[in-house]
Amino acid sequence: MVVKTTQAVEQIAHLIRRAGFGATRDELDALEDKGYDAVVAELLNPSDYSAMPDDIIRRYHHEQSGMMGQVNPAAYWLYKMISTKAPLTEKIALFWHSVFATGYPKITQGKVLNDQIRMFRRYGLGNFRTLLIELSRDPAMIVWLDNHDNHKGAINENYGRELLELFSMGVGNYSEDDIKEASRAFTGWTLGNTEYMALRGERDSIWPYGRIAWHFEYKPEDHDEGEKTFLGQTGNFNGEDIIDIICQQEATARFISRHLYDFFVAEEPPVPVWPYSPPRDEDAIQTLVDAYFDSGYEISAMLEALFTSDFFKNDEDIRFIRVKSPAELVASTLRLTQEFTRPRREILDRAMQMQYMGQQLNNPPSVEGWHQGMEWIDTGTLVERLNFATAQLGDVSMPGVRSMINRVASESDGLISSVRLVDACLDAMGVVAVSDDTREVLENFAAKLGDLEVSADNISEHAEERISQMFQMVAASHEFQRA
Repeated sequence: MVVKTTQAVEQIAHLIRRAGFGATRDELDALEDKGYDAVVAELLNPSDYSAMPDDIIRRYHHEQSGMMGQVNPAAYWLYKMISTKAPLTEKIALFWHSVFATGYPKITQGKVLNDQIRMFRRYGLGNFRTLLIELSRDPAMIVWLDNHDNHKGAINENYGRELLELFSMGVGNYSEDDIKEASRAFTGWTLGNTEYMALRGERDSIWPYGRIAWHFEYKPEDHDEGEKTFLGQTGNFNGEDIIDIICQQEATARFISRHLYDFFVAEEPPVPVWPYSPPRDEDAIQTLVDAYFDSGYEISAMLEALFTSDFFKNDEDIRFIRVKSPAELVASTLRLTQEFTRPRREILDRAMQMQYMGQQLNNPPSVEGWHQGMEWIDTGTLVERLNFATAQLGDVSMPGVRSMINRVASESDGLISSVRLVDACLDAMGVVAVSDDTREVLENFAAKLGDLEVSADNISEHAEERISQMFQMVAASHEFQRA
């Protein structure tokens, strides 16, 4: 048996790990036939958005209809990540969820947060100006940053401040006066569906006809119509005008470019360090900045430039260096093992395991979102990550694991050496490339048990166990835990 991988399939495997949640070896074969550029185009403009249908999910999980509580919205989103035919749509939603971090404790309504994720799916690959307008109208964000308490003559600066500091430009590119003027422009941008509660004498409610039906409402009588000066421009600005001015700024283009590079290419320091720390690759950032302005602020154009660039496509040094977030690790592993070919109660367990690894979807730790990279790893979360991945890849009853075992066995000539077993398992798990040190550990483990006799027509329990053990060893490797 000789396991062969081409440069083309290695590039596509890298692309799908970053732009989605990885792919099985059979899926990579099909994608290789299309070609790299065609795969990029399909990711950015999918023809099929299908995923596990909501009616099927709700038949098994009625609680995922109302999205009550914290676990159910996360479990529902996990279903979408592991079943979608448009993986970049879910991946960009995950990206914006961390940038525009909005959490459960203050909202206390999962449906409102789920609606925000739906908004990210719809607008996340589109025009950045449109996305910021939709964000400013989003009920979860309005409550999260108190814009419902931002009134003419009594401004609340929370949203205006974070819009500039964390959502668009970054520290050092605006003044305190700019924050105040932006906040004035967003007065009157508030929630609808509050009159019912007021009539009942309630300040708030988590029950139907309360938060569940929140929607954006513009109240012109509460909007400050006075002249405002923002980033050097003066006029009777409303919120859309502020966003127009923000999108014109070089600082905005660089800020969003650095976020995209950090998430899709290679990790940067945490955002608060950016004013004092240059980008890892200045030329790459400039490429993305140019795409931002040339396209009129289109995120898809920036990502097309990123995915087809030499710094992403051909630089092997940036492969397997990004630590997978818990959501990425859980979703990519479940897509590989195919545990959820239909709804199952265990999806709640998987969502909780993600939380034990340090990431509860719809509940980031602060307005800064999650810090990425090695901050995902500590002595507790590493154990959770390894236990989850090895349990999944060692379960031979799962359809995806059986398929990978069959692939390894079918490519054999009856006898698999320890070296070839390692190669075959790395290939079957989605073309995982490992360092020389990792390979030595894997080969030493395989060598201790000797060569493996296997027949593709009749795979013995012993052969299944040996192959699944190698899958588990790969799942525990430095490279599998990264993308």
